[in-house]
Amino acid sequence: MAESILLTAARVSTFDGDKLLTGASGFFFLRDERLFFVTSRHVVVDAPTKHFPNRLEIELHTDAVDLTQASVLSVWLYVDGKSMWRQGSDTGGEIDVATIELDRAALPPSVAMHTFTPAHLQSMLDEVEVGSALLVVGYPLGFHDVIYHLPVVRHAVIASSFGVRFQGKGYFLTDARTHRGTSGAAVVMRAPGTNPALPWKLLGVHSSRLDMNTRDLALDESLGLNCAWYADILLPLRCNPDRLPEIVNPYLALALDLDTAVVSDLVLSAPEGSPTAFYTGDNLRDALRRLVRLLDRPESFAVLKENF
Repeated sequence: MAESILLTAARVSTFDGDKLLTGASGFFFLRDERLFFVTSRHVVVDAPTKHFPNRLEIELHTDAVDLTQASVLSVWLYVDGKSMWRQGSDTGGEIDVATIELDRAALPPSVAMHTFTPAHLQSMLDEVEVGSALLVVGYPLGFHDVIYHLPVVRHAVIASSFGVRFQGKGYFLTDARTHRGTSGAAVVMRAPGTNPALPWKLLGVHSSRLDMNTRDLALDESLGLNCAWYADILLPLRCNPDRLPEIVNPYLALALDLDTAVVSDLVLSAPEGSPTAFYTGDNLRDALRRLVRLLDRPESFAVLKENF
């Protein structure tokens, strides 16, 4: 049987009706027993290139032992004029990540896949350093093992400070050789000591190559750098459009409105020689995470709405 990381990925083709348009990469993400397929937003719609598919075909393994066995799941991108996929945006603009919820009843009974979950997201940013080794799991130029229907991986390293929004956008940079067709691929880092079934951290979603408009095509090589959108965008993008049709731009962060007078008193009351900056530590972050998780509990709304 193939490594579990290879079974998180799937080759996706876009169609306008029966007309094949493009090929790309994607992967599976599971939260609260809901299964999502993740890819780049420009795979499902891209106005600048006049790319407007209305259907996806996702290739699935149907036998965990005999990987030559596969089938195709057809997914409509629009139903009754409404998009079935979700995308996000923030103060930096649109985010090039899209998710579409899959009907688990429509999957083959013997489907063989591995899924990322919120537990695979990187919560402690300082554990990931610039230069850390990564893999990009996808289908460059559509290339893959056509007999066993498996993706290939490319080596990459983190090329910008992880946790910092490069140029104010919600992505970091990777240094890797990539091609068309890799859009939507999972960008992962090995995580020994975690879940042995899938010992990887999902850091990002590969989007596109980054280059300089001023580069001399005859004299200068391409930068070889790529944009990878931070994978934590997947948490707000789980919304079902039928349940929450009014949500267009999900919130991507929690802001604390601190009372400057209280902060000033805290600084002035500190012993002489104390630092003027204070490390909040894990306790505050843990309290905030537990507070945000209450949003998934409808019975908590009555209490929360009085305070926020």
